[in-house]
Amino acid sequence: MNRKRNFASALAVFLSLLLYFCWQAARPALRADARQEIVRLAQVMGWQPGFVVADIGAGDGSYSFEASDQVGPSGRVFATEIDPDKLKTLRADVTSRKIANVTIVEGAAADTKLSSACCDVIFLRHVYHHITHPADFDKNLLRSLKPGGQLAIIDFPPDPNLPPVKDVPKNRGGHGIPQKIMMDELTSAGFQVKKVINDWSGRDYCVIFTKRTP
Repeated sequence: MNRKRNFASALAVFLSLLLYFCWQAARPALRADARQEIVRLAQVMGWQPGFVVADIGAGDGSYSFEASDQVGPSGRVFATEIDPDKLKTLRADVTSRKIANVTIVEGAAADTKLSSACCDVIFLRHVYHHITHPADFDKNLLRSLKPGGQLAIIDFPPDPNLPPVKDVPKNRGGHGIPQKIMMDELTSAGFQVKKVINDWSGRDYCVIFTKRTP
């Protein structure tokens, strides 16, 4: 029995190390992908040095850190996240890499936790389909944009091969979100569509919004 327990423990350690080293090996490629996508997003949206950008649902921070390069030392990036472990990792990375223009923000399910009219640009990449309270959240997105600010949603249609997302509205149709539903929700909140890019990357689409003028 002890021999089986020891084997199971050793196997668990081995698998953990294997996953860690696989992740480390994949990181350069992931960073390159993030850089390419952020450079394209910055070009499409017309980012300028000194812009204030928010990355909602920043995850491991790859896209936030690339965005920080695009806006330069005079700009700022708010990297929001709700997962405690990811927040801890983000804060550690910002400190270890000495990135002065990235601020980590602990968000909430229905609130960006960003101040009013703080951002020139907000983007959500593979995040919007996880939003459980879209009506409230969309109002917060609108509130957080400066006059003339822009919002970019990068997402994908429902994928039957992925597990369903817990607690999201039932009209999502699976893991992902139909483009029309996402656009209807955001236009109802006070946004207007500026540009639609259906062939953003793989199955991803990108829709860019601005605040609707009164």
